[in-house]
Amino acid sequence: MIAGAGQIIDAKTLETSRVFTANEALRKVAGVNVRDEEGFGLRPNIGMRGLNPTRSTKVTLLEDGIPLAYAPYGDNASYYHPNVDRIQRIEVLKGAGSLLFGPQTVSGVINYVTAAPPMAPGGYVQGTVGNRDYANGKVRLGGHGAVLEYSRKEGEGARDNNEHKVDDLNVKYVLELGTNHVLTLRANHQREDSKVTYSGLTQAEYDRFGARYNPFKNDRFETARTGLSVTQEWEFGPGNTLQTNVYYSKFDRDWWRQASNSQDAQCGAAFNAARLAGSVVDPDQCDSVQGRLRNYETWGVEPRLNVRHAMGELQAGVRIHGEEQQRRQINGKSPLARTGTLAESNLRETRAYSAFLSNRFNFGALDITPIVRHERIEAERTNRLSGANGASTVEAWMPGVGLTWNPSSSLTVFSSLHKGFAPQRVEDLVGNAGTVTEVPEEHSANFEAGLRGQPWTGSSFQVAYFRNDYRNLIAVGSIAGNSTPLSNGRALFSGLEVSGQSDLGRGMYGRMAWTWLPIAKQDEAFRSVATRAVIAGSAAGKRQPYAPKHTLTLAAGIEAGSLRTELEAQHVGQQFSDFANTVAASADGQTGRIGSYTVLNASVNYRFSGAYTAFVTVKNLADKEYIVDRTRGILTSMPRLVQAGLRYNF
Repeated sequence: MIAGAGQIIDAKTLETSRVFTANEALRKVAGVNVRDEEGFGLRPNIGMRGLNPTRSTKVTLLEDGIPLAYAPYGDNASYYHPNVDRIQRIEVLKGAGSLLFGPQTVSGVINYVTAAPPMAPGGYVQGTVGNRDYANGKVRLGGHGAVLEYSRKEGEGARDNNEHKVDDLNVKYVLELGTNHVLTLRANHQREDSKVTYSGLTQAEYDRFGARYNPFKNDRFETARTGLSVTQEWEFGPGNTLQTNVYYSKFDRDWWRQASNSQDAQCGAAFNAARLAGSVVDPDQCDSVQGRLRNYETWGVEPRLNVRHAMGELQAGVRIHGEEQQRRQINGKSPLARTGTLAESNLRETRAYSAFLSNRFNFGALDITPIVRHERIEAERTNRLSGANGASTVEAWMPGVGLTWNPSSSLTVFSSLHKGFAPQRVEDLVGNAGTVTEVPEEHSANFEAGLRGQPWTGSSFQVAYFRNDYRNLIAVGSIAGNSTPLSNGRALFSGLEVSGQSDLGRGMYGRMAWTWLPIAKQDEAFRSVATRAVIAGSAAGKRQPYAPKHTLTLAAGIEAGSLRTELEAQHVGQQFSDFANTVAASADGQTGRIGSYTVLNASVNYRFSGAYTAFVTVKNLADKEYIVDRTRGILTSMPRLVQAGLRYNF
């Protein structure tokens, strides 16, 4: 095992707290900062150890150990996320252990684990209803090594004209080919049909009309994602395994919208002036809509070898990975148009070849694990409108080492040091005219040290100090707004993570996860990659945007017979929304300090004698209103949600 901080959110925790979104679940992990967006958690913005959470671009996301993002090498932005209802366990790994996975190897890895197919026939049916027109139905059928799950979730999001419908079908089958030879087949299809805009609010709109206001009633977001994978696992001796993953996914996304931020040029100067003034606007008078249409195909093969030997344990693996992005923009001349002028047509292709080698050397109570990873990424971009074409190649070596010392069976001291790496997007390496841009990849030196243990039965804790020193950090500006260009510079993140849980006796339990991030600074002024001009307000010593100093989750509960109750508080400290650390809110809502907030969640579960379980949850118990994001204007929190459900096991 690679030394490093890590945490598992198990099935019991997810079920007891009745998590509504992956955001809510991940806030239970120290070191993770998750920013809300549309309210349903369909596009979580995940950051770790101070890195900007926008579109989860700075983390590696896996499902059952397989790359989850639609373009993890060429465009690691997250517009798809698995339905939290079908996730059985969440594993979070940090430190040098991230070199086993990649390509993002700085802050950490999140692996969503789905349910293992049962051999005995059975399953359950579950239904949940709530305010804001919420309804969620799910059925699971399993047996003989197979499981089939289907869920339908719908309801209103955080703002007006913000409605979501999500269908998710998941199939998993385990086939035994021999005594020590297993084949796992997976298929998933998820479809989303949402009314959701891209634009946030101006400050005047927020002040005058409130947090729910959204005039863009005809904006539409539609996706379809199909994933297929096969995992072959062969055990050829005690602890010796060869596991091979073969995977493919296809992701289609159509986003038709009339604004991409609170002040873009699509509807003209008069429209923007009215929004700044807080006047009622009718976007349908613009006679304009933009279709941002995306199609992605991703595939790969990844064998991984694990061999135990007299000195410890060897791990090695390779990955051959391919991506194809087809990106179009169609400009229509009416709010409901789905045809028009083709303004963009791009083909972006990526081929990646990676390998890692690790060996854990055991010296009694001490383990030392050196590890090295290599990435070679070939990127190509073709402008189908002009015929311009360009290509670029990136290569990187990432060494690391981890240490663990076990002075007793209940205490582990750990530390790791590794070189971090994150690849550039295809669009950053190759311009629309086919020109190759010299965008240096992200590199960092990452150190952590800590200890974890089980001081008594039913309790555990972990404390970790971390320091991530960036020689070069790539910062993407306001997404789709172009108000802040792609930039880079030196940066430093350092802090402390503390987590733990305990059974307190008499059915009582407690849980906590705290992150203290005193240092998240720009070590130099960040500069535009294209012009090398200093980004407005950026300077050495200023804090990185979207890096709260404190995040804290506390939970307490009681389990008495068939009854289990839990109260949880999730706190996010104040944060800046720009490099200049602007305090006062701007008129367009895109800059200004975001205040701290604390959200209370409560759940009650009761298991009847027999096969029934009833539950009630309240999210945002105090109905607190707060700002979550200013990237493209003000985005606001989800109001209080009250939900009740019933589950029948058979």
